[in-house]
Amino acid sequence: MGSRFQSAIAELIAERGLPRDLVVETVSRALLDVYRRTTPNAADDVQVVVDKTGEVHMLRNKRVVAQVEDPQAQISLAEAQRMKPHAALGETLPVEMPELLDKIPVRNAGQVILQRIREAEQMHLMEAFKDRLDEITLGTILRRDNDESYVLEVGKLEGILPKKEQVPDERYKIGQRLRVYVMEMKRTGGRTPQVIVSRAHPNMIKRLFEQEVPEIVDGTVELKAFVREPGSRSKVAVWARQEGVDPIGACVGVRGSRINNIVNELNGEKIDIIPWSPDPATFISNALSPAKPLSVELHEDTHTAVVRVPEKQLSLAIGKVGQNARLAAKLTGWRIDVKPPQA
Repeated sequence: MGSRFQSAIAELIAERGLPRDLVVETVSRALLDVYRRTTPNAADDVQVVVDKTGEVHMLRNKRVVAQVEDPQAQISLAEAQRMKPHAALGETLPVEMPELLDKIPVRNAGQVILQRIREAEQMHLMEAFKDRLDEITLGTILRRDNDESYVLEVGKLEGILPKKEQVPDERYKIGQRLRVYVMEMKRTGGRTPQVIVSRAHPNMIKRLFEQEVPEIVDGTVELKAFVREPGSRSKVAVWARQEGVDPIGACVGVRGSRINNIVNELNGEKIDIIPWSPDPATFISNALSPAKPLSVELHEDTHTAVVRVPEKQLSLAIGKVGQNARLAAKLTGWRIDVKPPQA
């Protein structure tokens, strides 16, 4: 029976593109499990070994004795020395027992092996893909499901873009190449793991800035905080770690090249880049850009900032349906109360 698995192992390696060692280990464990499940009083010291040619061998440890009383657990000194010239009494040797392999039901073994190979394949793919978690990757849209999620091909894996992770007003087409943020990866009952991706996640902004602004990657400029209302507006607070570096200029790029690339990727989403400050009042004032506050009064007990702005800039500071003030509050972590000068 051992030879029957040679071609199957070779086929699995070729078809699935899995490392030989992984396939061999998976097959060995599967056969051993089937043997133990289907054999009453199965010995604990049985091993399954797959050699370099793909031949399967079942071995059992036998003690070398002068006179054999239990052939299943003992081997004579003479026979042991034919296997190992310097074998001695009391020593334990792994001895091939083909009759044990013949007892394994072929059908059961085949089913278990295929199941274990699927599981091993999922783990292998997940291991190979894990470095892309919390990163942006490129996928191709394959189809739209009934729950309005989209299925993408992401490398060798299946990506799911749920409805809630889509950007309002964005339209996706079958065959479209799409940059997405990889949120999580999970095993499924199918052959391949699923990757949950997003176009709406706030970290999409962070990763796009890292891709476009080398100064963020090398640490010269730090992205201190960021908030996003997908498809509408984002605010990003940046700070220069190195004196003389303009953090906003680095993010904008020559003639706006860097920020334009990010905005284009997000289909026109507005992005406010503001200077971060360790002083809360200054940071809050900056966060309300493009409005220019007159003063910021902090109330530590309620963690509230009362911000006075010129009458003509009230609507600008608050923003459409309160968006500008809302994003500024999320960015700074302070409750912001925008008021006119004399209120």
